[in-house]
Amino acid sequence: MTGKTAPPAKKPAPKKKPEKTPKEEPAPASEQPPVPEQPPAPEKPPATEQPPATEQPPATEQPPAPTDEPAPVPTAEDAPAPEEGPPAPPAEPQTPAPEPEPEKPKAEPPSSPLSLAVEEVSENSVTLTWKAPEQTGRSGLDGYVVEICKDGSADWTAANKEPFLSTRFKIQELSSGDKIHVRVKAVSASGASVPATLEQPVLIREILQLPKIRLPRHLRQTYVRRVGDAVNLMIPFQGKPRPEVIWTKGDQPLDTSRINIRNTEKDTIFYIRNAQRNDSGKYELAVRINGAEDKAILDIRVIEPPGPPKNLKLVDVWGFNVALEWTPPEDNGNSEIKGYVVQKSDKKSGKWFTALEHCSRTSCTISDLIIGNTYSFRVFAENACGLSEKAALASGVAHIEKTKTTYQSEKIPQRDMMEPPKFTQPLTDRATTRGYSTHLFCCVRGFPQPKIIWMKNQMEIREDPKYIAMIEQGVCSLEIRKPGPFDGGVYTCKAVNPLGEASVDCKLDVKVPK
Repeated sequence: MTGKTAPPAKKPAPKKKPEKTPKEEPAPASEQPPVPEQPPAPEKPPATEQPPATEQPPATEQPPAPTDEPAPVPTAEDAPAPEEGPPAPPAEPQTPAPEPEPEKPKAEPPSSPLSLAVEEVSENSVTLTWKAPEQTGRSGLDGYVVEICKDGSADWTAANKEPFLSTRFKIQELSSGDKIHVRVKAVSASGASVPATLEQPVLIREILQLPKIRLPRHLRQTYVRRVGDAVNLMIPFQGKPRPEVIWTKGDQPLDTSRINIRNTEKDTIFYIRNAQRNDSGKYELAVRINGAEDKAILDIRVIEPPGPPKNLKLVDVWGFNVALEWTPPEDNGNSEIKGYVVQKSDKKSGKWFTALEHCSRTSCTISDLIIGNTYSFRVFAENACGLSEKAALASGVAHIEKTKTTYQSEKIPQRDMMEPPKFTQPLTDRATTRGYSTHLFCCVRGFPQPKIIWMKNQMEIREDPKYIAMIEQGVCSLEIRKPGPFDGGVYTCKAVNPLGEASVDCKLDVKVPK
């Protein structure tokens, strides 16, 4: 019977049309035979079987009608509504409750930050660094929260008021000598991550560092500036606690009206707005911490163009040449004189032309002057700053006169070039290996050119393809191709001309490999 009532419960939706099922009461009347089975119904108080029972004996069993009133009271049991299908659908919409459950993974918090480490510790602060977490969640990362806890305590307090996105943070206002535990959380809209915690507590103490001046390389030699230029130097140093910086010049404090000094925890700045020559000298920088000290010397030289040379005069004029002499300038501009520039001017054009540059001496000779012209000369001094503003002018002028010249050919005496043969380089003994070609060399001179004869064991070597004899520019050579043991012996080179003959010999040893 319950199996029959189940089908109407499974079809609540189509029962929207059979809302008129109460008119189909004859259908339950056909099921009157099962009514006698109602005795078990009291054992099973479901109201599903009682409503049809009430419909079957409406007149005979009216007393049970009041009993039916308690049956609708348990509204939680919607079974009496098999015919009342409309209430059944609202029970089914409650089943979508599990559907939001798959959305829970979307709300997963980010993973823990990575590589948490201490970058720096001072007497009242700690600087931390870390890396972003691998997973930040779909909602993205809002920032990080840094928490600290004193060693021996379980109270964690946030070091930052609001989350921040930087992976570096400095915890300040700490007490020297304390030990603190540090952890960092990644925070997003989904929540906070598992914190990344340092394995060991951090001891807040001052890390002493001896003073040390890091003088830049370009300041380890003389620093040169021109008059009127600005001098702006930054010299870094190290030391903890903050060291005391002292500048002096010649064991005297600096003139603050001309030189500005600004010091920070890590460097000192030396500034002169308008440098003058009297600013040149050696400045001493000292960095001190509780008796510990480091010093550096800064050599500054302010230069300007030199003065003009002195006492320029014409020493001599001959042919197309003029000799000049002068003395160095009285003022070298606070820099070594690199050289002099000599210029000339002819009387016709009146223009000055450079005749000599970078002359390192105080005298020179000017050549290639034009005959018939009259020349004036002047000299500039030069240093690292440039040429002198004024030049030294020679008091006199040089007139290049035209002179008559006669050419006389030089008589060259005749020389007798006839000479008998003579070896300037003899043959040398040689040793070779069987099958490897070798050469014999010697040098001979003589006029007329001598005839060369090669001999082996006093026997003249004639047209033998095994031997190749050559002579070039007095160098005689004999090539012995792939010699054998029988090619060893004494070789002689003989030179013959009408004035005589000469010969040299050597020994050739041919070795046979084992």
